[in-house]
Amino acid sequence: MPRGVQTARVVGCGMTSLGKLGRPASELMQDALEGALAASGMKLRDIDGLVAVPSLSDPHFMEAHYLATRVGLLPSRGVKVKTIDTGGAGPVSGLLLAARMVLHERCNAVAVVAGDAVASMGTEEFLRRADRGCRDPSGSLPSPCIPNGYGRVTEWVMKKYGLTREQVAMVSVLMSRQATRHPLALTRKAHTLEDVLNSKAIAPCTTLLECARRSDGGAAIIVANSGFLESLPSMDRGPLAKQGGLVVLGGGEASGPLYPPPVIDETMFSCEEAAKQAYAESQLLPEDIDWFGLYDCYPICFIRAVAACGLCPKGQAGRWVEDMYERTQSLDYSPDVFPVNTHGGLLSFGAPWEVPAMYNIIEACAQLSGSADGRQIKNARRALVYGNGGIFSHSAVAILGRPVE
Repeated sequence: MPRGVQTARVVGCGMTSLGKLGRPASELMQDALEGALAASGMKLRDIDGLVAVPSLSDPHFMEAHYLATRVGLLPSRGVKVKTIDTGGAGPVSGLLLAARMVLHERCNAVAVVAGDAVASMGTEEFLRRADRGCRDPSGSLPSPCIPNGYGRVTEWVMKKYGLTREQVAMVSVLMSRQATRHPLALTRKAHTLEDVLNSKAIAPCTTLLECARRSDGGAAIIVANSGFLESLPSMDRGPLAKQGGLVVLGGGEASGPLYPPPVIDETMFSCEEAAKQAYAESQLLPEDIDWFGLYDCYPICFIRAVAACGLCPKGQAGRWVEDMYERTQSLDYSPDVFPVNTHGGLLSFGAPWEVPAMYNIIEACAQLSGSADGRQIKNARRALVYGNGGIFSHSAVAILGRPVE
């Protein structure tokens, strides 16, 4: 890196276990933060910024201030903390915000933290809170509102682009196959297409196995200014930091309506614009990306992202999914065959409400640092991560790369 050029680097990651943990979200956030600090080789005193994503199960006024006060980061002069709520896009929005803070707001290192305990909530209360967040005042979306909203979009895409019901279900099968290779994923056995199609119906074109797998969990990353990273003793840095971390090459965000409009058309979707911005800022093309972390709260979200991020032309994502389904039929398929969501995504890795896009970032770090073990993509240098909030209501895309010094 030329002298004087400052970049934002992801230098450490931390996460708790997944499952029904019976612990409050704030504790999971704190544990994840401590894990990320330890992985980076930093202490709490080394960070001067914190971005927090609020939880559904135990929300707090000014979540970042609450967490920073709880862990002892505040009070302290020069520390900036910010709460960001773009739904499931929050962790990627937070990554981009942290990058701006270390590049333009004089922060040295910023933690981005998310956590929730939705598996420990009763189902009735979980649905009540989830419905409250995305309910259409006209009442066009019955409970559960979010699955029904995505179901409406699925039906529209099927009619407009010829997507088949089987291709939709194949997304869940693909994610389950990927999850079996990750030791921390909740799904341990790959689904069959029949498993998915015959599971309990939740909404139009949506069965239980096509819903994000509800879980408790926390996750965090540390984003540092490259100049600050260089000032730290090499012996104190964690494994990723010793490699120079991962450079935030570019990013983009875009917004859509909170719930589907009465007449669905292409104007409601936001991922295409966010991806376009990220590619333009990084001066890269889809073929320059080695690994993709795509949001898959429901199959249709993944299907839209496949085309939006350039893996196939618009309208052909169903055929692309079917091709990947066929190419991964053998359980010993090479990770390079399907370099997407190698951890299993929301559908199979685990989904603590607005946390899961952080798992996309953490898996990107594993892939680009060469530490993804049996799911490692060969010679991975650049990764794209995508988070989606609401019902296509907000998209955040970031592109990460190994540093060139």
